[in-house]
Amino acid sequence: MNPDKPSPPAQPQLAYENSDFLDSDAARPLRILAEYLEPLERFRHEDVHATIVFFGSARLRPDGPLGHYYEHARELAGLITRWSASLPDHTHRYVICSGGGGGIMEAASRGAAEAGGKTVGLNISLPHEQRPNPYLSRELTFEFHYFFMRKLWFAHLARALIAFPGGFGTLDELTEILTLAQTRKLARDIPVILFGPEYWNEIIDFAALARHGVIDPEDLNLFEFAERPADALAILQRRLMPEPHEVPGFSHSRTRHHPLQPK
Repeated sequence: MNPDKPSPPAQPQLAYENSDFLDSDAARPLRILAEYLEPLERFRHEDVHATIVFFGSARLRPDGPLGHYYEHARELAGLITRWSASLPDHTHRYVICSGGGGGIMEAASRGAAEAGGKTVGLNISLPHEQRPNPYLSRELTFEFHYFFMRKLWFAHLARALIAFPGGFGTLDELTEILTLAQTRKLARDIPVILFGPEYWNEIIDFAALARHGVIDPEDLNLFEFAERPADALAILQRRLMPEPHEVPGFSHSRTRHHPLQPK
């Protein structure tokens, strides 16, 4: 061996295999993009084009003071899943989607699974870990780091939203969708159902918002109330006309100059 001959350099690491780089601030755009593209590929693979999204508190338990809402969510998810299965083959199959955790989210997943349907869980990584509930479809269970990417996926495939009683997270998710509808950023009409009018009218004085002029009176038509699972199902059956499959079935946003053109 020639001692004057330099040793060959170590095999350089591929950038996409460099975990230190991928976890760095510089690679944040790649992580954000991954939380878009990876779910997109899985939804396509599982033929999921349309969801019915359930919002509600993770703290509600069947044996708690608001336990009846857990049972209502479970029953409603089952009703929707069975109704969806009865629709013509060439139209959408509506898949129950939730935040993937406990409480109302678990109830929705449970009802859908008991009815023989798939169920989507858009879980979020939190300091106090939120574990996916056991009724989610394994292939449709996601874990998000970024709240805004998780909210994007709630809206992207949604054909309707059902908000059960909940706290800050539920209010955040609900008002996000109502704002998109109010400002006409959604090219598709998305029915919003507030389940439990007694709760919602105590938590938010909707009429006062219109009375003070911070929303228009017609904005009160952006949502409907339901008190029983059968009532909520009837709203969905009235508002959701069977649609042919779209690939993908995204809820596109409107543009300023071309209001009907997806962007």
